[in-house]
Order: sequence, then structure tokens, then C-alpha cells
Amino acid sequence: MELKDTSAVVTGGASGLGSATAAALAERGAQVVAIDLPSGIEQAPTVDGVTYVAADVTDEEQVRSALGVAADLGPLRTVVSCAGIGPSARILGRKGVHDLGLYAKVVHVNLVGTFTVMALASETMAQTEPDEHGQRGVVVNTASIAAFDGQVGQVAYASSKGGVVGMTLPAARDLAQHGIRVNTIAPGIVETPMLATVSEEVRAGLAAGVPFPQRLARPEEYARLVTMIVEHDYLNGETIRMDGALRMAPR
Repeated sequence: MELKDTSAVVTGGASGLGSATAAALAERGAQVVAIDLPSGIEQAPTVDGVTYVAADVTDEEQVRSALGVAADLGPLRTVVSCAGIGPSARILGRKGVHDLGLYAKVVHVNLVGTFTVMALASETMAQTEPDEHGQRGVVVNTASIAAFDGQVGQVAYASSKGGVVGMTLPAARDLAQHGIRVNTIAPGIVETPMLATVSEEVRAGLAAGVPFPQRLARPEEYARLVTMIVEHDYLNGETIRMDGALRMAPR
């Protein structure tokens, strides 16, 4: 899939994985619409080829509006979902049972939000002219190694990311007739703004648990994997772990 003279949408595009991905796609010639919440966009870097649009991934109308902005910039070929939340809580903790509303919110943002963006973007992609190989677009969703190795306190997060992994193959099969591929990346521990508040000692401990390379992953490495998936036409229906061979311990 060629990126030049096409448009792309990246959710969670104002920071971390999304910001690195938006920049990488723009560098390869795509006009990128980076979706994020207003508070995130206020802190977002200025990048040539990246347009920021405030939208909540769980709001159908806001997502449709952002997709419309992208479609006006060129044929929509690439959609990457990086938006997500990851609060921690045990099923039974010191304060009682897991907040049921919190559980539902995590699943709603991480799983339903990802599905909403994928479904609505696919509708837009399906209306574009295919390239010479019959391709219309690529969707890259973001799971986590927590989908496979969820730790204590990650029951909501692991549930939501497990759902993203679980829908990858059927989504690819559903959208094959439209020339749209679907793949998922399951990152390990990535050096994102979320980890910026953690002490160096804790960060070093996290890095020490990674077999090789013994460090945290970088957002730019996630972005590089996204561009590889987009450009690799035979990669479809796959979940790729990007974790340095890390397998998470129970806690």
C-alpha cells in the first residue's frame, strides 16, 4: 500500500504511540488527521502533514466528522487506533469489589472505541477507488501483551485488549471483499508519557525484565512497525507482539 498522496487517521494522535505514528505516516507522504481529546491536542507537537481534530473515539458523530476531514485531504487508506486508557483495579481489593462502571468504561473506550473507528473508517475506505492491486486500505489496531499476560489489577485492561486481539481475524475476513486489511500490534512496555511520572528506579526495573533488548520500547519503534504493516501487502489478520520477548509475571 502506497502512502504518498493518501490520507490517514490516527487516534490518540497527540502523544505517545499515536504522535510517533502520525509523524511517521506524514513523513512518508500521507496527509494525517490525528484524533485526540481537546486536552491532549493542546499539548500536541506541530508536525508538517498532521492535522489535529478533537474527537472522542466512542462518539460516532465525532468520529464521522474526523473521517470526513481526512477524506477531504485524499483517499483514506490508513487508520491506526492508539487511543486507550489503562486504570488498575483488582476484582476484590481493599476498598471492595471492582468498580463496575470503571470496568465498563475501559472496555467502552479501548474495545468499543477501537471497533467504532474501524467500522466507520472501513465504510469510508470502501467508497474509494482501489489501487492497481484491488487494495483500498489498512487498519492497524493496538492491543497489548496484557491481552495474553494480564497482571494483577489488569482485569479490565486485559479484557479490553483481549477483545481487540479477538476481533482481528474476523474483521480481516469481513473486510477482505472490500480490499481492506486488518492487523493488530500488541506492544510490551513502551516509553510513553504515561511512564514519565514513574521513577528511574522503577523504569530500570521494568527494563530489566525484558529479555532482549533490555530496555523499554520506543514509540518510534511502534510507528516503524505500523508503516511496515501498511507497506506489506500480504500481512493480514495478524496480531504482532512487539515486546522484546517479554512475558509478564503475575505482578
